[in-house]
Amino acid sequence: MFRKLARPRFIIFSCLLLGVFFFPSCSGEKKDYPVSQVSLTDVRFSDGFWSKRIETNGQVTIPHSFRQSEETGRIKNFEIAGGLAEGDFCSRYPFDDSDIYKLIEGASYQLWLQPNPELDKYLDGLIAKIAAAQEKDGYLYTARTIKNKGGKIPLEEWVTDKRWEKEKDAHELYNAGHLYEAAVAHYQATGKKTLLEVALKNAQLILKDFGPGKVMLPPGHQEIEIGLVKLYRLTGEKKYLDLARFFLEQRGNKEGHELYGFYSQDHLPVREQTEAVGHAVRAAYMYSGMADMAALTGDQGLVQALDKLWEDVVFRKIYLTGGIGSTGAWEGFGPAYHLPNGSAYAETCASIANAFWNYRMFRLHGEAKYLDVFERIIYNGFLSGIALSGDLFFYANPLASFGQHQRSPWFGCACCPPNIVRFIPQLGQYVYATSSDQLYINLFARSQGRVQLGDLRVDLEQETDYPWNGEILIKVNPAEEDEFTVRLRIPGWALGQPIPGDLYFYADKKETRPVVKVNGEEVALNLEKGFLPLTRKWKPGDVIELSLPLEPRPVLAHEKVKDDAGLVAVERGPLVYCAEWPDNNGRVSNLLLPDGAPLSSEYREDLLGGLVVVRAAGKAYRMEKEKVIAADQEITLIPYYAWAHRGRGEMAVWLAREESRVRPTPEPSLASRAKVEASEGAKGARFINDQYEPERSIDHSVGYLHWWPKKGTTEWVSYEFPAPVRVAEAAVYWFDDTGLGECRVPASWKLYYKKGAAWVPVNNLNPYGVEKDKYNAVRFSPVVTTSLKIELKCQEKFSAGIQEWRVK
Repeated sequence: MFRKLARPRFIIFSCLLLGVFFFPSCSGEKKDYPVSQVSLTDVRFSDGFWSKRIETNGQVTIPHSFRQSEETGRIKNFEIAGGLAEGDFCSRYPFDDSDIYKLIEGASYQLWLQPNPELDKYLDGLIAKIAAAQEKDGYLYTARTIKNKGGKIPLEEWVTDKRWEKEKDAHELYNAGHLYEAAVAHYQATGKKTLLEVALKNAQLILKDFGPGKVMLPPGHQEIEIGLVKLYRLTGEKKYLDLARFFLEQRGNKEGHELYGFYSQDHLPVREQTEAVGHAVRAAYMYSGMADMAALTGDQGLVQALDKLWEDVVFRKIYLTGGIGSTGAWEGFGPAYHLPNGSAYAETCASIANAFWNYRMFRLHGEAKYLDVFERIIYNGFLSGIALSGDLFFYANPLASFGQHQRSPWFGCACCPPNIVRFIPQLGQYVYATSSDQLYINLFARSQGRVQLGDLRVDLEQETDYPWNGEILIKVNPAEEDEFTVRLRIPGWALGQPIPGDLYFYADKKETRPVVKVNGEEVALNLEKGFLPLTRKWKPGDVIELSLPLEPRPVLAHEKVKDDAGLVAVERGPLVYCAEWPDNNGRVSNLLLPDGAPLSSEYREDLLGGLVVVRAAGKAYRMEKEKVIAADQEITLIPYYAWAHRGRGEMAVWLAREESRVRPTPEPSLASRAKVEASEGAKGARFINDQYEPERSIDHSVGYLHWWPKKGTTEWVSYEFPAPVRVAEAAVYWFDDTGLGECRVPASWKLYYKKGAAWVPVNNLNPYGVEKDKYNAVRFSPVVTTSLKIELKCQEKFSAGIQEWRVK
């Protein structure tokens, strides 16, 4: 079951065989994390949950992602840069090289777990193309190389003739960081130096070009700090650690560069940052790099900053799902307690970065609260980012939908799918950890593990159906009888706290009590930092039994989270639940889950790959002859990760618990019965008659029509009715995202009706309004027609859009 030589092979190669060529120093005591991480090959899942996803990653997601990278030109860019083909830069963004590096990293981890000669050979060929694209001095950035060969590239203003000049946007250093991570992973998995040689050559160039008195720009997008630390760990060469420190020290440092601002966390020196701001992925990558630096140097200033930043995120800015980044405007953090549901960004990459950061915080402090956040992320905010099939993805992960969301096979900016590819096969390394004579049990899953405690080998086996069942049996089998401490994590949710802090809390106030037994004898729950320390002479055959109170519980949000006022969510163990349209008569925004409603659960093997559903007695509301009618209705909820597999429709994590937050199902209207058509380039035309009322023109939580990126153009949208109708008024609620995007109310508009085959202007009785945040109603002389058409003129340099269009 275990490749016993996988880990020793890495140590021997890095410290002995290759030391002659690359690595001058691998000896001596160095500072590092107090808690050590195990290898990803030390744990093998055998459950139907994570093992299935790792298998799908290898069989579906990796081949799919490489195929998409070929079809979108990402791989051909390396061929062109390396002189193996001719042409222009093929993909959309100059930093698309990074997607290939992430895929290689993930594929290497997958190879490490599951040998695959065909994939191994494919990587060899791909790495040869990357090596060919590298310039003689080590520079590797296909967009600039292709440009210098006379090829055309997108966003040319980001790629000037001078290297590094536009690092803020071009992300040359971001690409390099992912190259280094890929190179280390590929070397660890295969023992091959091909990509590692490319990475070290590139790193040597960056060492030559960057530093005090040289180029003093920090990365526009943090990542190279993590990659440099991995090179340092592999080679033992401190110069890589020093360069990572330099890049961190340059953030917020006006010496040598003009500050990028809060978006890139370049507004203050890192030790002075106490509030999470800007782009969420960049932030969490930076925090991960800061944690690595703090561990490897003992820098307590960094630790103090990280503690404050973590509290800001977890106490004020994290979604119940573990997602971070509430606004799509800058793909990042909004103000404290600003956590909208329908327009939540919660990027998949941000969840992965947040998981990386929280695991590092655990290794720094040895506290289970960081693992509580980590577990929440991997089961919810991260896992919703990939379909059960393994070939469809979410970029953003909203907590409510009115039918405007569905997963995509790929993206123009495709950072998320490759990030998923590299994260899934790493999951095994998070299950256990060690520290001197202490063995941490962090996560629960049916699995087999092997951990080294000093000279003592300990085999571990978990028998459980977690997360569906809270009964966990852990067999502890040391190679020989010996005394050490097992530190068993007791999840915060099992102790009555869904997430550290007071941002979310259980509404039922029920006291729950996990039970732990060792060899059949119950142990008192005297916790230390969220772990139950079990110190004894362990011998082969010892058994730990953990019984967790796995039952559905209602959750409320802090009163300052205005978007969740009057709403309730449901959790069951580590899983956040949601209501989705197929299980609830086609709609969920019309439902009310009253306080105190009993919650029951049932395993459904036939549903979405097998899962536990939660049921509750609720009410459904509808409009009938302008009156609100309520009727009893059972509410069914599924795990949040499983939504959006059965077609477009409504979904909500947070359900109304107060009638004021219910959206009663409206009666059909003239508009809702109409067929919608729009001019070329229109997106979301079907949403303008869905009868979901926006709160404001900028409301992104409901669906809307827009023509972006077309600007200054004349556009149209029409209604075609099933039969001739008499109409005398139309009202339009414009979409306008001033402050976030480039859609504005139109410069002007007119309404036409169809008379025979011709479009005829209506005889309007009042002006055509173009005001935000309201319906702009125009009354006109009554007409009988089968179709109406709006013709609008976009403002110069702006696009336009429509939230809703009523007629009567």
